Amino acid sequence: MPEETAGFEEKPEVPDGAAPEDAAEPKAADSSAEEPAAPAGDSGARSATSAAQDADAALLAQLDQARTALAERTGDLQRLQAEYQNYRRRVERDRVAVKEIAVANLLTELLPTLDDIGRARDHGELVGGFKSVAESLETAVAKLGLQQFGKEGEPFDPTIHEALMHSYAPDVTETTCVAILQPGYRIGERTIRPARVAVAEPQPGAAPKSESGEGDAPSDKDADAPEKG
Repeated sequence: MPEETAGFEEKPEVPDGAAPEDAAEPKAADSSAEEPAAPAGDSGARSATSAAQDADAALLAQLDQARTALAERTGDLQRLQAEYQNYRRRVERDRVAVKEIAVANLLTELLPTLDDIGRARDHGELVGGFKSVAESLETAVAKLGLQQFGKEGEPFDPTIHEALMHSYAPDVTETTCVAILQPGYRIGERTIRPARVAVAEPQPGAAPKSESGEGDAPSDKDADAPEKG
C-alpha cells in the first residue's frame, strides 16, 4: 500500500472522460442553493417607521379627544354665562319691582295727608308754617314719582276714574267728569288710586248740537208759512 506523501492533498477521483471542472460543480450548486440573508438594517428601519406611525395615530387620537373636550367645556361656559346674565337681569328687575312696591306702599299711606292739604288749600287755610310743611311734603312725594291727575271737563275713563255721583246735563255730548271729589294718584304708569269724580251724561233723547250752534229751532221760512186750515 503506497504511503501518503506529506504536503500533498488527496484529489478526488475523476471519472474517466470527465473534465476536471465537473468535480467542482456540486459545491457550486450547493452554494447557489443558499438564499442571501436580508440586511439587518432594513428590518430595523421598518420597525422604526411603524412605531412612528403608531405614535402619530395615538397623538391624533389624543388631539381629537382634547378638541372634543374643549368644545364641550366651551359650550358649558357659554351656557353658564347666559344663565348668569339672565340671573342678573332677573335680580335687577326684581329689585326695581320691590323698590316700586315699597315706594307705592309708602305713598299710599300719605294720600290721606295729601287730601287734607288739598282741602286746606281749597278753603284758604294753608298759611304760615303749615303751608311750608305742606309744600315740602308735596315736593318730596313728587321726587318719588307721585303724580296727581283728574280734572273737571275731561272724558270719563273707567280705568282711572271712579264715579261716585251721576247726573244728566244738556251741555255734554259724552260721559264727562263734571266734578273732582278726590284726585287720583299714579307712579309712572301705575295707578295707586283712581280719581273719584261726579259724572254727567247727555240728556236721554236730546238731539246733538250742530257745529254751527243751531239747535232744532224752526227756521224763518217755517215760521212764516201759513197754517193749513
